[in-house]
Amino acid sequence: MAAPPVFFGENYQIWSVKMKSYLEASGLLDVVMSEIQPLQEDPTVAQIRNYNDEVIRRVKAKTCIHSVVSDVVFTRIMSCEIAKEAWNTLQEAFQGNERTRQMHVLNLRREFEILRMKRAETIKEYFDRLLAVVNKIRLLRENLPDRRIVEKVLVSLLERFEAKISSLEDSRDLTMISLTELMNSLQIQEQRRLLRKELLREESNTAEGVFLARSQSSYKAKKKGWKNEKKSDEDDNDEKEKYSSCQHCKKTNHPLWKCWWRPDVVCRSCNQKDHVENVCKRKQQEVQIAQETDDKEEELLFVATCFASDITNETWLIDSGCTHHMTHDKDMFVKLDKTHSSKVKIGNGDYIEVKGIGDIAIDAGSGTKIISDVLYVPKINQNLLSVGQLLEKGYVVVFKDKTCEVFDTTGIKLMSTKMKGKNFSVNLQTDLAYSSVVNSGQIWQKRK
Repeated sequence: MAAPPVFFGENYQIWSVKMKSYLEASGLLDVVMSEIQPLQEDPTVAQIRNYNDEVIRRVKAKTCIHSVVSDVVFTRIMSCEIAKEAWNTLQEAFQGNERTRQMHVLNLRREFEILRMKRAETIKEYFDRLLAVVNKIRLLRENLPDRRIVEKVLVSLLERFEAKISSLEDSRDLTMISLTELMNSLQIQEQRRLLRKELLREESNTAEGVFLARSQSSYKAKKKGWKNEKKSDEDDNDEKEKYSSCQHCKKTNHPLWKCWWRPDVVCRSCNQKDHVENVCKRKQQEVQIAQETDDKEEELLFVATCFASDITNETWLIDSGCTHHMTHDKDMFVKLDKTHSSKVKIGNGDYIEVKGIGDIAIDAGSGTKIISDVLYVPKINQNLLSVGQLLEKGYVVVFKDKTCEVFDTTGIKLMSTKMKGKNFSVNLQTDLAYSSVVNSGQIWQKRK
């Protein structure tokens, strides 16, 4: 029987479920969940033998736990005398107390409610993403029935599935349909739709082939006639009117009054003189920007603009409208990848350039902290901490009573700030309370 994977301090809920199954299969789960009963006075030989067997089982259980944790995690339980104490220590350290659990559940439920199917996703990809959140909620001992998940799927699908949903509503009681049955029905429709598109593409290619064959046949038939007419065409060209060099563009294929660059012409695109719309550089730039925007649609970000009077270079706004941490101060970066480029969409609809991504250093009172995956956007007017990026890293962000609090993955409070003018701002140099070392996969790190 294979042991569960080694626990490095992340995804405790998943590891604990696997570990319980392993202990149960080994006949040791009961000794981990209970304490040993002391011997009574004047025990019998059988009682002494049973007690000694119980002690050996508890040593085996503690050894099992020691063997499936990393050295860093082991230092937390190395002083525990019994398996139950070691198990409870890990649970308290990595799952937290009831209050922390409720905060995790609250954030996961919010993530569940805002999930929507993306346009480029398949049904399977969307279900996998949805069920990943559902399983995290259920691992925290929170009830989330399949019926609620079915309702979520039905209201979060793309418009192309509306016909299928209507058909299900007419033929079935949607409150009784299972999640697996719903997924299979939607996948069948998706496969049919892809098959129809493939057939239409093949028919289109066939029609193009027929048209091309006819065109080539017609071209060959006419080619002979063109050769016979070539000489007469050359004679006609000699008789065509020739123009002197245009004083605006220096070309000779048009009269002066038809020149695109004449001074009295007005462009319909930019309303400027000296050129027409066909050669307008501003219009060409707008078309190029639009094409680049379409090509990088998935890379566009949204920045919520703010013009608070007390914002400084050291202040960071906690923003739920942006998907990445951002700063305009290049000097903060201790590591910057300038090859990363994209665009950021701001509140007025304009796009501004992202000039790189990297790690920045914050000189807090408890030591230098590193914030990773921060975008360098020179033209924004404030530093932004992304709520979404904090949640992705496992942090808990709670908004309550006009206060924003941030907790790490073990339930320790990192910072707390009051709302100021409908904004939540924090000075990381003075307000960051976290001082212990965490692993490099998280946002806050102790500088080596």
